[in-house]
Amino acid sequence: MSNLPEVRGRLNSARPLNDLTWLRVGGPADYLFQPADLEDLQAFLRDLPSDVPVFPMGVGSNLIVRDGGLRAVVIRLGRGFNRIEVDGTTVTAGSAALDAHVARKAADAGVDLTFLRTIPGSIGGAVRMNAGCYGSYTADVLQKATIVTRCGEVLNLTPDDLNFRYRQTDLPEGAVLVSATFEGPSGSPEDLHARMEAQLKKRDETQPTKDRSAGSTFRNPAGFSSTGQADDVHDLKAWKVIDDAGMRGATLGGAQMSPKHSNFLINTGTATAADLEGLGEEVRKKVYETSGITLEWEIMRVGDPLKE
Repeated sequence: MSNLPEVRGRLNSARPLNDLTWLRVGGPADYLFQPADLEDLQAFLRDLPSDVPVFPMGVGSNLIVRDGGLRAVVIRLGRGFNRIEVDGTTVTAGSAALDAHVARKAADAGVDLTFLRTIPGSIGGAVRMNAGCYGSYTADVLQKATIVTRCGEVLNLTPDDLNFRYRQTDLPEGAVLVSATFEGPSGSPEDLHARMEAQLKKRDETQPTKDRSAGSTFRNPAGFSSTGQADDVHDLKAWKVIDDAGMRGATLGGAQMSPKHSNFLINTGTATAADLEGLGEEVRKKVYETSGITLEWEIMRVGDPLKE
């Protein structure tokens, strides 16, 4: 692709993506674009040929890039998109701002976005995936999301526009989330920080936080409301059906289902993307054989397999 627009940010060709994902796997993208600012991003998307695919990428916390890489321009937002502003109980954060940083800064100002503290990744991904934990979801607090469309236009989307579902939203094809505005309940900064410390302690006790993982591998096989609330009557847990299938600790190459939490797929140090995805598919097959339940991936898998 020699007809890409001129940019003020960084545009690299054949850029490996393995060091940009938490699982540390993945082949190269055709191009990686890191825009200098909003105007740079707008101009690039406006002038980019319409037949060139675009893949917005956050910090790669919930992503497997296959070993053959991505035939697309990967857009990764950086320092120009990580600002966090608090006005009363309203918090506006750039898409590159880390969820944990937003939770802490909100708590400093007495705004309760504590559920974000233990969610890996950045705000763009939290909105895109309707991230949540401890009974709270992004959909519960989002006021608006700002995007740049594939033709370079800046638009504000409402929660209704996004059509929040469990770990899903509707975004225009090729659009890039650049910021989000939240309205959180008020709370004492001391109480909010104490709650986050308790959440971190609970997470570290039950999840393999020191291993290379991408968070929960599979969605819980349950019914959910549009905002992501679980239907407790049918609230099965993915880790439980994986355990029942005898797949806790299962391995394939350098990939393993964590012995500490069986719904966490980890790279023990030598895994390829094929190892990780292959083990996940083995788990899905075994769970179906033993329980009749079809597990759905929560980790996004993109790109091409490595050609033999």
